[in-house]
Amino acid sequence: MRLRKFYIFFTAALIVYIAVITVYLINAPSSLPLEWQGSAADPATFMTEEQLQQSVSFSREKNIITFISGPIKWAIYLLILGIGLSAAYARGIKRIFKWNIVNIFLFLLLLTLTTTILQFPLDYYLFQLRHEYGISTQPFSNWIFDRMKSFGISLVMMTPIVWLFYFILRKSPKRWWLWLWGCSIPLILFSMYAKPVILDPIFNEFSPLQDQQLKHDILQLAEQAQVPTHQVYEVDMSKKTNALNAYVTGVGSNTRIVLWDTTLQKLKKDEVLFIMAHEIGHYALHHMTWLFFGTIFAQLVALYLLSLTFRWTVDRFGPFWGIQHPQELASLPIILLLFSVFSFVSMPIQNGVSRHYEQAADVYAMDMLEDHDAAVRTFQRLAVEGLSEVNPPRLVKYVLYTHPTLYERILFAQQFQRSK
Repeated sequence: MRLRKFYIFFTAALIVYIAVITVYLINAPSSLPLEWQGSAADPATFMTEEQLQQSVSFSREKNIITFISGPIKWAIYLLILGIGLSAAYARGIKRIFKWNIVNIFLFLLLLTLTTTILQFPLDYYLFQLRHEYGISTQPFSNWIFDRMKSFGISLVMMTPIVWLFYFILRKSPKRWWLWLWGCSIPLILFSMYAKPVILDPIFNEFSPLQDQQLKHDILQLAEQAQVPTHQVYEVDMSKKTNALNAYVTGVGSNTRIVLWDTTLQKLKKDEVLFIMAHEIGHYALHHMTWLFFGTIFAQLVALYLLSLTFRWTVDRFGPFWGIQHPQELASLPIILLLFSVFSFVSMPIQNGVSRHYEQAADVYAMDMLEDHDAAVRTFQRLAVEGLSEVNPPRLVKYVLYTHPTLYERILFAQQFQRSK
């Protein structure tokens, strides 16, 4: 009876949450302070009326999906647990296979397939939304193929991690979270090292930058920041999107400077150099190092919180879900549910730190190039090409934004120029 009341309460709370978020984002004002209207930070000066309307409507719809996707994921895990699917999957697989690693692989296959199917309507809506507003150029077949690749990679990577988790849980029922944290450190470092050369090429085609003069100029910026690379790559993102991006990724000898081909096609040379100086700034300011240590600390906190809540959740609700002990494989959706809650709740903190890093990288780029006009024009182009809301509602900024708003970035660039 208690569990039934919990499900009724959760369903009602989810409906109210979705309604409140939707009403708030639809009706929240989108305007600038009067003193900045007509300035370079005012989207009316660099966007058409149609682009202005589209940037607001697209951003609001996309933000609604982002706000509700986390709680909907919790609902999916609770559904899988509540109707006994998790316990049924685990029992059925155990009857057929006795080898632990195979059990885990098959259980993850069934669980991931179930969550993917249940989440598909929301994911497809977002796919269609991006097409409707001209952001995405990716054919449906290619989108599905990318999702299949992500599905397979996730399955292969998660199987040994889940096996390690339950192995440590059985060996050390009280200190498992600390042992697991220690094991996660080399895994995090390896993922940062391997991602540019193993994972990224699975989804996109990378090739050396063809514009030799631009390559020379970018490598000069990289040399000043002591970035350990002698190559610049371009990636064929125009097959999937009209948005713009560039980044520096990897560690050590696997460090890569990457430009989306859309950035090369749509920005002037000085704007491209500003973006690259910004990305190189992350490296020069050791943001990747701080990100590594921050991820390790966040992992420690999350695992400790999991140790406090996981056993309690299994003891209180497990019997209703067909789960008698935390060491049962059927308890995995509980772990994923709790991690998802921790991630959602901590999002404002994570994104607040990210916004601080992004502003520092903007300062680095403007100091390096001494071209604040290029910075302003770049931010304006990012708004136009991505249909980004220049001055979004405060809740959106503080919860969802990993960068300062484009209004803030343009305003800061102008103030930075005047201070010089």
